[in-house]
Amino acid sequence: MSEKLNKAAVAHAKQLIESGDVVHDEHSDWGKAAPTAADENAFIEKHGYAEYGKWHLGIDSEKSEDTKGRYSFPYGDFSKVRRGGVISAESRAAQNDHDDIAKAAKNLLDLIDGD
Repeated sequence: MSEKLNKAAVAHAKQLIESGDVVHDEHSDWGKAAPTAADENAFIEKHGYAEYGKWHLGIDSEKSEDTKGRYSFPYGDFSKVRRGGVISAESRAAQNDHDDIAKAAKNLLDLIDGD
């Protein structure tokens, strides 16, 4: 698997956090807040895959740029960073041995929490 850290997404998330575009929710809230497939499709239709990718901490360079399957570890709802989404991304990345993605998510979480 060629899953790697999406540095553009990390920079995007940091910018949003620093500008206050963050929801301080809990991990358990992410299930309800995560974009649905219909939300994702509408966002892609309006903004394209490059912008869609900025909302995902993982990227699989072996998959086509114009597919949702290229992107993984979402952290927001296409308008704000969701703390619950960052926690979920960190947890799933760590469970799947994507250490660079887990570390980036942890750093984002620390930024959100003011650590």
